[in-house]
Amino acid sequence: MAGRLDALRSRWSQQPERARHWALPVGAILVAVLYPFYVGILPTVFPNVSIAVVMIIFTMMALGLNIVVGYAGLLDLGYVAFYAAGAYIAAWLASLHFEDISFHFGSVGVDRDAPGIHISVWLVLIVAGLFTTVVGILIGLPTLRLRGDYLALVTLGFGEIIPQFVRNADEAGIGFDLTHGTFGITPIDSIGFGGTLGKIGLPDTYRTSENRAELYFWTALVLLLLTVLCSVRLRDSRLGRAWIAIREDETAAAAMGVPLMRTKTWSYAMGAFFGGVAGAFYAVYKSGAFPADFYFQFSVFLLCMVILGGMGSVWGVIVGALILSYLDREGLAELGDRFGDVIGQNIDVPKYAFGIYGAIIVIMMLIRPTGLIPERRHKIEMEEGVRDTPFYDVATEGTFTDRDSRDD
Repeated sequence: MAGRLDALRSRWSQQPERARHWALPVGAILVAVLYPFYVGILPTVFPNVSIAVVMIIFTMMALGLNIVVGYAGLLDLGYVAFYAAGAYIAAWLASLHFEDISFHFGSVGVDRDAPGIHISVWLVLIVAGLFTTVVGILIGLPTLRLRGDYLALVTLGFGEIIPQFVRNADEAGIGFDLTHGTFGITPIDSIGFGGTLGKIGLPDTYRTSENRAELYFWTALVLLLLTVLCSVRLRDSRLGRAWIAIREDETAAAAMGVPLMRTKTWSYAMGAFFGGVAGAFYAVYKSGAFPADFYFQFSVFLLCMVILGGMGSVWGVIVGALILSYLDREGLAELGDRFGDVIGQNIDVPKYAFGIYGAIIVIMMLIRPTGLIPERRHKIEMEEGVRDTPFYDVATEGTFTDRDSRDD
């Protein structure tokens, strides 16, 4: 057996470097694309397709937050605001909510006489991303002059303002029904390709399709792949290197000519874009935008995904997001059922979800502080450390006294 493994390793090492570089990503994509076809033969511990859709959407949001926290090093505790903004853009532009208006543009599966605004959901996703980008810039401009804990507190404030606005922006609050208060806006139009593209085999609308969950799964997977591609390209771009410079040492980055405010604002804008698209798609998948989804703990939940996977690491964040989103949607309940069968008593494990997530993060910080799949630069920094001179030694560093003490 050992000889066979050695032979496989030898043959693998002989393959071209480009093939070895792309083998794992291509294999992972194939496994993900084919998941709906073989999930039925897997053990019940694996998530079904409907839950997998939510996991992919949460992963997309985590990648957006990783641009802000992992690349630029800005602690954002209000990311749920972009998620909420994207969801309500989808609710306003693709639903019956505004009954006094009747506007249709590219909508599918909706009666042409139906009241409300009905724009093609594909366009709505783009509009949601652009709108949240503007929101990210507006939030970033007054807050990014701050650093550290002060920045975290201000973003926390914005993250709390948006959900409260959504809950109270009904007729009694601002004079007309903007968000339908605590009831939310439902139903939201479905994604589809219409009758023209339907002639070549594409579904007219996902809502009436027999394999609705599978269609949403593959669409979410495409959006995730686009997010990954953009994240990698941004990381390796000139802007991405400026983000990393700010993360490593903001003062040094400014001294080297990096425009701090503009560069930080771009990180907020890019992170907000993906959060808005993911929020709009999630609202379309659930066919509704509900204030109960936009709570502060969700921002912390996404931050835990980034920390668990490895801040700044695209592949690490994907793994961390998939693990925690699975635990949140099904894993903890499954764990509680199995543990309850062993001890003969029902235990509501999901009730202790955030305590469990906190314990996971604490354990990770003690055992593997760089995350499951750490970013290369961050890993080197944590393993080798950086040379730092205490303040009280700066006055004597480099003098005869300093050299004499080191010689001793």
